[in-house]
Amino acid sequence: MNLNPGEVLDPVFNFLDNAIANYGVYLYLALVWLSVIMIAWIFSGGLRRKMRQPPSITVGILIQPSAPPPQPIIYNEPDSICDDHED
Repeated sequence: MNLNPGEVLDPVFNFLDNAIANYGVYLYLALVWLSVIMIAWIFSGGLRRKMRQPPSITVGILIQPSAPPPQPIIYNEPDSICDDHED
């Protein structure tokens, strides 16, 4: 039994060399399109773990009416300071 890696993998390397020589352009195009699909899948969240129960998020808009304006302070100025002491 021969366990030399060069001789064991020689048929694999010959197959790959022949496949690239004969179908290299088609393999290249297939790998480019597969990489584009893989990148789109990754960006869309394909690598994230799926949660058992997605968190419940409630979004609401709360509009509070503004408070009424405060009542104006009315100040009555007396007509004269010495009205009571006139003779």
